[in-house]
Amino acid sequence: MTTLTLKINEKTKMGKIILDLIKFGSSEKNGVEVLHFPNEETLEAIKEVEEGKTTKVSLSEFRKQLY
Repeated sequence: MTTLTLKINEKTKMGKIILDLIKFGSSEKNGVEVLHFPNEETLEAIKEVEEGKTTKVSLSEFRKQLY
């Protein structure tokens, strides 16, 4: 079995065709399995949490920071 990581522009004709092919293959159990991985931004945020580089803030304080 081969695992691939792809970046597909779903706005292009070829991108739409590839996505449809993947969806068909995975829905029919034809040997294609779609795996979901977090993006780079999410991975960095997880790393910051694990390293303790976060700050606890109450909801009211958070809203004050936004406005």
